[in-house]
Amino acid sequence: MVFLTPLFLFGLLAALIPIAIHLIRKEKPPKLLFSTIRFMKKTSKKLVLFQQLQQLFLLMLRAGVLALLVLAFARPLFDQTLARLVDSDPQSAVILLDVSMSMRYGNTFELAKEAALDLLDTMTSGDEVALVAFSGSAEFVNELDTDIESIRSRINGIVEPGYQSTRYMPNLRLADQLLEDSRYENRAVYLISDFQAIGDDDVRDNWKFAPGVAFTGIDVGNERSENLSITDVRSPDQLLEDNSVQEILARVRSTGNAYLDRGEVSLVLNGDVIDRRSIDLANKSEEVISFTANFADTGSYVGEIRVSGDSFSPDNSYYFTVDVLPKINVLVVNGEASENWFDDEGHWFSLAVSGTAQSPFELTTVEPEEMTASLLRQNDVAVLLNVGSLSSAQAASLTSFVEEGGSVLFAPGDRVEATTFNSLFADVTPALIQPSTNIDDYLVIADFDRRHPILRPLNTDWSARFQQYWALQAVADAQIIMQFDSTEAAFVERKVGAGRAMIFASSLDLEWNNLALQGLYLPFVHETLRHLVQAESGARAFTVGDSFSVGRPDANQNVSVIDVDGSEYSLNAQDPTVRAEKPGVLVAVNGAMRANYAINVQARESNFGKLPVTNLYDRIINPDTSPIQSREVQTAQMIREIEGPQRIWWWLLCLVAVLIVAEVIIANRTYR
Repeated sequence: MVFLTPLFLFGLLAALIPIAIHLIRKEKPPKLLFSTIRFMKKTSKKLVLFQQLQQLFLLMLRAGVLALLVLAFARPLFDQTLARLVDSDPQSAVILLDVSMSMRYGNTFELAKEAALDLLDTMTSGDEVALVAFSGSAEFVNELDTDIESIRSRINGIVEPGYQSTRYMPNLRLADQLLEDSRYENRAVYLISDFQAIGDDDVRDNWKFAPGVAFTGIDVGNERSENLSITDVRSPDQLLEDNSVQEILARVRSTGNAYLDRGEVSLVLNGDVIDRRSIDLANKSEEVISFTANFADTGSYVGEIRVSGDSFSPDNSYYFTVDVLPKINVLVVNGEASENWFDDEGHWFSLAVSGTAQSPFELTTVEPEEMTASLLRQNDVAVLLNVGSLSSAQAASLTSFVEEGGSVLFAPGDRVEATTFNSLFADVTPALIQPSTNIDDYLVIADFDRRHPILRPLNTDWSARFQQYWALQAVADAQIIMQFDSTEAAFVERKVGAGRAMIFASSLDLEWNNLALQGLYLPFVHETLRHLVQAESGARAFTVGDSFSVGRPDANQNVSVIDVDGSEYSLNAQDPTVRAEKPGVLVAVNGAMRANYAINVQARESNFGKLPVTNLYDRIINPDTSPIQSREVQTAQMIREIEGPQRIWWWLLCLVAVLIVAEVIIANRTYR
């Protein structure tokens, strides 16, 4: 037997009331002194015993009436259990648990976990449940399983949400896919979230659940939110040592639904607070703060813009890095120096390299006979412009310079003889040169590697015309970067030891082409010299959730990573890829290279605007889906259907009525 309303069973204590009254009112017969009892009528002992039995029966009758009333209200059922009632319609359910950064606000995530655990409490052993913890995408997935306790353990094991942004539609699609393989027709998706409006960014997506899939949104978000966040910071990525004083701009915004009008913003460089500014947002939602920072020394700087004045800290810091680079020392070996600037081989090149006061290069120009090993070591890159001949010792010094980490750029002209050039520079040149070619018309650059670090920033077509050039025969390990429209190589690169070498098929003045008159000439020269000396650092700023490569692959040297929380680990140099999980600064060490990477949260996740659950429901529910009653409603309906034919409570009430009549009759006939 099972009771549908078992709390009424506490009413059985009322059956003790008649017993208590009987015991309280029970009196001992008084003793009286008579002079004689011979005139008193004797009472039979059997009559006394019969009256006592009547009193006891009457007591039991009254207690029984109360007990039967209690049992009737408790609604008993024979041969049924609540488990069988609930299990009669098992379901397949997917629980979507939001673990995005906004769930860190207040006690939102604790409420979400409680809601998920309460939801599991309504499940039975016959149900199958899947769990998806999500933010922008699924963080982890537990497939449909009848082991509800394992799902409960997984939920309890989530210590805190992450720092990524929210997106609903991809994860709702995943839940729908999980239910495609469900065992039961009763299918449901439960989304537990703070329902940020920014999470529903796929407004043009007309996707809906499969027919028959029910949806329930459980909103655990705060109705009131106060938040100050750093949404953007403008700072330089790289500087030269002469550009030490820089302006840094930070945009601060009040993103909660209850606006904060006061706060404080600080600039921190390498752990030291440089400046603090108060902000007043009384009449506006955002303000731009300007700081002045002095990057006096070369090296890498780690910066942080920090805001205070609210109770939500995950978006209160914005990190950035600044690399202050020394100037690049360029040694130009001018093979055709002239007092007439128009005829001077190095005039146009020197003008492009050091024509402005803010040039990133320090230029030294010498003639071929002045080039020495000592002079090479004082510079980062050597540029040989139309150099016809060098001594064997000079050529050997140049080869050693490149192998030890220096760089060289060859631009052969009319003073170069192919056999001599190939003999002197065979160990370092990216290509052997063939006899120079004069053409009746002209050639243009027709094909080039747009992904190469030199050419990627230029991103335009080349209009320079070439009337004369050297035919280049690239060596085995060289890379052809540019080609003429005749398909012949125009620009070739080669890695030699620890350094780099490049060769241009024509001159870099106006003698064989008009490249020096083109707008691309200056950026082409600058990007070439930077590439030869400074390895491309790539992006140094990322957002949480990005995957990126740290350092240059090196088969002999793994990459050591110091994560934002201080933990250290190593990466295989062939695939030095990390995934940004938390905001902060990540440090990668690859041999002699040490690089800082700034990781920030997505500014959109700081917006706590609410999305009505009904709006999302209307978008995703399939019109062919009939409304599915809740488990409680279904259980109550099944109970009524099962209880109807038995009607035990009705018979109990009838018995109570009979007992009440019997109690009245017996009570009136019982001697008191």
